[in-house]
Amino acid sequence: MTVTMSTDGLWRRCNDYLELTKPRVVTLIVFTAIVGMLLAVPGMVPLDRFVFGLAGIWLAAASAAALNHLIDRRADAEMHRTRNRPLPTGHVTERGALVFALLLGIVSMVMLWFLVNPLTAVLTFLSLIGYAVVYTVFLKRATPQNIVIGGAAGAAPPVLGWTAITGELSPEPLLLFLIIFVWTPPHFWALAIHRREEYARVNIPMLPVTHGVAFTRLQIILYTVLLIVVSVLPYLIGMSGPVYLAGALILGGIFLYYTVAMRFRDDERLPLKTFGYSITYLFGLFLFLLIDHYIPLISA
Repeated sequence: MTVTMSTDGLWRRCNDYLELTKPRVVTLIVFTAIVGMLLAVPGMVPLDRFVFGLAGIWLAAASAAALNHLIDRRADAEMHRTRNRPLPTGHVTERGALVFALLLGIVSMVMLWFLVNPLTAVLTFLSLIGYAVVYTVFLKRATPQNIVIGGAAGAAPPVLGWTAITGELSPEPLLLFLIIFVWTPPHFWALAIHRREEYARVNIPMLPVTHGVAFTRLQIILYTVLLIVVSVLPYLIGMSGPVYLAGALILGGIFLYYTVAMRFRDDERLPLKTFGYSITYLFGLFLFLLIDHYIPLISA
């Protein structure tokens, strides 16, 4: 009985620390990094760089997420969406979270520097600092454009995946960066509308709090239109083919429908539905990139 309880306690503790890494968010990050890796070469990727690159990027993203939990612990305790996170509930101590985040970050940097390449290690480090420090510590509470500027850190994974395989930068991964960068504001502002009262209560100047819901809904539409335009660029530069183009336009049209409906329909459920679809949109867009990339190989 004692052994069973000890095992259960260990499992709960591991689950608490895993929750610090924001696994659902990191899963999308890792997926876009994988797509960046696979698009970097015409055939199969080198297995060692793929495995170590992916592990290093994942560890860095997990480290940044844990630092975000630590820095935002007081605000998280006051918000309904986040009050059950490990730090507000006391399931993980502040010291434990800091040690965990630093350990993940150090292992990530060592792995990327020595087993992948220094360029990927440097870019990953800048991305980690950009999210955990520049965005979370400074931008998040300084300006309603926080998510626009801070979105650069979240847009980096496909670039990191690309450089992990090739060891160099090129226009293609920067275009993938641009897609995620433009996607981030309409994605996050939809959630911010749904949670605007909570953000106001903890004095975080999200756009719906500072400029109102109507203004934010208009900005979401404008950014979504820009996103559709940007999403066509891989086809225009010859990076992808008609399969991707068709998928991008269909997914973008559905996204635009949600944002327009949110602007003109008085339905409190629409912001959360739009936020949910935005995740499906990004996953689907990168999946179409991948499918389009491998169709010529399969046909051959």
